[in-house]
Amino acid sequence: MADMTQSAPITARAPDHGAATVHRRPFRWSTLADHAILIAGAVLMIGPLVMLLQMSTVPDVEIMQSGPSLAIGDRLGPNLQAALFESMSFSGENTGLRMFRNSMYLGLGFAIGKIIISMMAAYAIVYFRLRFATFAFWLIFTTLLLPLEVRIVPSYEITNKLGLLNTWTGLIVPLIASATATFFFRQFFLSVPEEMVEAARIDGAGPLRFFLDILVPLSRTMIAAMFIIMFVYGWNQYLWPVMVSTQEGMFTLVQGIKQITQGLEGGQIPEYGRSNILAVLAVLPPVAVVIFFQRWFVKGLTDSDK
Repeated sequence: MADMTQSAPITARAPDHGAATVHRRPFRWSTLADHAILIAGAVLMIGPLVMLLQMSTVPDVEIMQSGPSLAIGDRLGPNLQAALFESMSFSGENTGLRMFRNSMYLGLGFAIGKIIISMMAAYAIVYFRLRFATFAFWLIFTTLLLPLEVRIVPSYEITNKLGLLNTWTGLIVPLIASATATFFFRQFFLSVPEEMVEAARIDGAGPLRFFLDILVPLSRTMIAAMFIIMFVYGWNQYLWPVMVSTQEGMFTLVQGIKQITQGLEGGQIPEYGRSNILAVLAVLPPVAVVIFFQRWFVKGLTDSDK
C-alpha cells in the first residue's frame, strides 16, 4: 500500500531587504546641557567683540550722546584707516601698526626669554649636584607669592640706575625670570627616566649636548604650553611698560587704547571707534597663539609619556 501522505513543501523565506532596521541613539539630556553651556560660554566671550565691531561703525558723537546701540553705521572703513595708519600722539610716531609691532616684540621677548631662562634654571636644579639646589628652587618658588606690583618699585630703581629706561632691554630683561615656568620645567625634567640619562652618559654626551639634543626635543609640548602663557602675559602688560617707556614710539597697544580713551580734555571727543578697532586688534594675536598651540598646550600639561 503506497503511502499517500504528502509532506508540505518547505520553502525558505527570503530576507526582506526593503525594511532596514534603524537603531536610534537614546536622547541624553546631559548632552543637551553640555552643548547649551558651551554655546552660552561662546556667546559671552564673542559677544563683547561683536559689540566692539558694531560700535566702531557708529560715529563717536552718536556714542557720546546715546551710548551703545544696535545700529550699524558707515564709519568702519575710516576708523580702521585711522586706527592702523594715522598718528594718535604729539610726536607723530604712535600709529596702530607701530603699537602692534611693539606689543609683538614685548610678547615674544617675554615668552622666549622666560622659556630659555626657566629651562636652564630647572636643568641646573635637577641634574647638577648643587648643595643648595632644593633651597634655591623653593626660594624661586616663593616668588610666586609676590605679584609684580609688590616688586615693581625696586625693579624700576635697578632699571633706572642701569640706564635701561626707554629701551627694549629694560622692558623685557627685568621681568624675564619666571617661577611658574621654572616649576613646570623642573617637574617635567624630574619625570624623565634615569635610564635615559645613563644612556646619554654612556654615549659620551656632555651636559650641553644632553640638554640640547635630548631634553629640549622632549620638552616641546611643555615649551608650547609655557609659550602660550608667557606670550599672553607679556602681550597684556600695562603697568611695567607705562613706568619704563615714556617715549611714544615705544607704546604698546594697551597703552595706546588707554591714551585714546583719555582724550576728553579740552572738549575733545574720545575716539571710541578707533579704540574699539585697536581693542579687537589686541585680542587677535593671543587668540591665534592659543588656537595654533592648543593641542600641544593640553598635551604639555597632561601627558607624562617620555
